[in-house]
Amino acid sequence: MSTLATTNSSPVRLAERALGRSPYAPPTPEYRIDLHLDANEGSPAPETVIAALSQLTGEDLRRYPDARPLERQIAALLGVDAERVLVCAGGDDAIDRACRACLEPGRELILPTPTFEMIRRSAELAGASVRTVPWVADAYPTSAVLAEVTDRTSMIAVVSPNNPTGLVADAHALEALSAAAPSALLLVDLAYTEFASDDLTQAALRLPNALVVRTFSKFCGLAGLRVGYCIGDARVIRALRAVGSPYPVSAASLRIASASLEPAAARERSAVRAGVIANRQRIASVLKTLGASTVPSQANFVLARLGEPARVARGLAALGIAVRQFPGTPELRDALRITIPASAADADRLVRSLRSVMRPEALLLDMDGVIANVAESYRRAIVLAAGSFGVSVTREDVEAAKARGDANNDWIVTQRLLADAGVRADLAAVTERFEAFYTGTAGDGEGPLFERETMIPSRRTLEDLAALLPIAIVTGRPRRDCDRFLDRFGIRGLFGAIVCMEDAPRKPDPAPVAMAMARLRVTSAWMVGDTSDDLVAARGAGALPIGVIPPGTDASRLERVLRMSGAAEVHASLESIASSLKQLLAPASEASE
Repeated sequence: MSTLATTNSSPVRLAERALGRSPYAPPTPEYRIDLHLDANEGSPAPETVIAALSQLTGEDLRRYPDARPLERQIAALLGVDAERVLVCAGGDDAIDRACRACLEPGRELILPTPTFEMIRRSAELAGASVRTVPWVADAYPTSAVLAEVTDRTSMIAVVSPNNPTGLVADAHALEALSAAAPSALLLVDLAYTEFASDDLTQAALRLPNALVVRTFSKFCGLAGLRVGYCIGDARVIRALRAVGSPYPVSAASLRIASASLEPAAARERSAVRAGVIANRQRIASVLKTLGASTVPSQANFVLARLGEPARVARGLAALGIAVRQFPGTPELRDALRITIPASAADADRLVRSLRSVMRPEALLLDMDGVIANVAESYRRAIVLAAGSFGVSVTREDVEAAKARGDANNDWIVTQRLLADAGVRADLAAVTERFEAFYTGTAGDGEGPLFERETMIPSRRTLEDLAALLPIAIVTGRPRRDCDRFLDRFGIRGLFGAIVCMEDAPRKPDPAPVAMAMARLRVTSAWMVGDTSDDLVAARGAGALPIGVIPPGTDASRLERVLRMSGAAEVHASLESIASSLKQLLAPASEASE
């Protein structure tokens, strides 16, 4: 074996500032996400902007890119000389260059927190010390920042709107800071300024020591290109050019960024801005009605403070929506940052999902494995029916088949188990034999298997659930089997809706879950099931997928299956779910007792 293959650590002598520092890495989602509201990316760029790619030639790709045309275009829009503009690889690159140019050991950065984490990271990598000032509410803390200014202050950061709070500074704050520390760089990060009431760009550019950082990532929806820019004194810009790469942005990125500044694209982005601002107000209002408090944001996101941020984030992720948590930031441990979508459809989905997670209007229950213990009925019928075709099947085989998904119909599951053993059987014949065992007409001496079914939760538990929320059954059972069970245990009257096999396509199709919600006249709900099909159907209908462990199953194995299938939560029983719902739905005064 070679030396390289067995080496566990490099002999390279690393700088102290790099040792022990983890690379920046966004959280890896545990769920399948299709609505990303965790990174504040803007809405997709217009097709007219993307079409600029078609103008690229082989010569463009062969040669090193030239950012000067884009710098001149930006300078003209802002009314400054082109030598005052530097195009960078995103706003992060501009911040890192500024820190390398102005900071070193013995110098200090004053940083209101919480804020964009890359500012502190870049300052510390430059060897500087960071003096923090709390900024969690209201206006920029000008007085507190001024109190921290010393002869070692070489940079003061102003992020407005601030990330992750959305709070803003004003021109008076910039002027005061500039005057108090004339030899320090005033880093004015305006990544989200297009969404704010006031753009501080011109106010900052009137100050001799200010460096404005802007980006195409947010408002222009071009985060994938990594294009940003900064504007400042020509001497500062020359220094920033010297400490960075000479070709930080690709030719393709430059071409698309330039197209996004054209008047037609700008008009389209104005409509997007209006949508974000309207949806921001709506979503903040909805969050407040759900018991969260929000910071008055002027960015394309809102920061919500709530009791269980991890549970809410997990629930939204189970519904395909990613939001940002801050478990490593003490002042934000109770907070979620939610990017505001521009489209009405995405905003509607977010609102429905928030309500499903935080304050559902109904509870939907699968029957088998949730209400009815079918270990000795349906599961036994599968084993016996397969045996009648000469195939030996165990209960473990049945559970494995169920775990594979698309297994909501036990007749079809039986047919698949036969096929796995090499036996081809017509579904009608399989169904006939299955039903013979289940109804007791097979003459095998076991009697009707449906008589062996028992109710998993107590009647009191179902009554408690019905008192909390309207409840419904969403089952793949034939209606006759469903009715027989409900009448046998006298619980039919507890359910406001019952959806059976004959009513809709079988799960994992979301149609039966959506039908139950429609019949209850609700738009948000929890859906409780014990199979992957239940959970996939729930997500597809916008109901929060909740897993439950039936008695007599391998709990640890099934929990893994349910979580891998997208369960927001997995409970040991309906009693546990009732307790969770009672706490969730209790008025704030009761919940705090």
